Amino acid sequence: KWLVADYTVGELLSLRAVGAAFVLGPMVWRWRVTLSDRRRLGLQVLRVLFMAADTFCFYYATRTMPLADVMTFYMAAPIIITALSAAVLGEVVEPIRWAAIGLGFVGVLVALQPSADLLSSASPIALFGAVMYALGQTTTRALRGVHWLHLVVWQFGGAGLIGAATLPFAYVAPGPFDLGLLFLLGVVAMICFVFMTKALALTPASVLAPFQYTAILWATLLGWIV
Repeated sequence: KWLVADYTVGELLSLRAVGAAFVLGPMVWRWRVTLSDRRRLGLQVLRVLFMAADTFCFYYATRTMPLADVMTFYMAAPIIITALSAAVLGEVVEPIRWAAIGLGFVGVLVALQPSADLLSSASPIALFGAVMYALGQTTTRALRGVHWLHLVVWQFGGAGLIGAATLPFAYVAPGPFDLGLLFLLGVVAMICFVFMTKALALTPASVLAPFQYTAILWATLLGWIV
């Protein structure tokens, strides 16, 4: 939200991939993970596109919408993930889990108190991003047989290449402090998706989906601090 005010979304995608590479590179070398696993290649490519679209939409929406409003749209993702886990993955979702997810979303609306900007011109982009995020998590669960590090590397590599393609048209040279923040953004996002991808390899997506609601606590805390 802070960086996207001064830099294009494509630049954020490309430079955060560089930051992530500083950590992902040693991890690949340490565990000797092959990056040429072609199992279900079409689904792997779709996953990269879903996750890149999710990230692009999230950053773009925060340029014009309050962060709480963007988060409200993204908190619809657990509902979408749960529906997809039942329809696409064949997971069994008990009624009590549906009730818990629905109650959690009501809690999101109460806690975040979305503003009138919730229905702004960027709203469809935020909603589309939430759908892309849900599709990305669903495909991650479907690809649980592929090593989690392989998936994360190609996720950031693909998004970084897409972002790099935009640099000739719009590039703002960051200062040392902002460059450090952009790299740090990549490291933090990489850690996030390492844990998420590993978790989805071990547990049904519908079980993990409600944990996304805990982001309300961190978004509120960081919003107050920053």
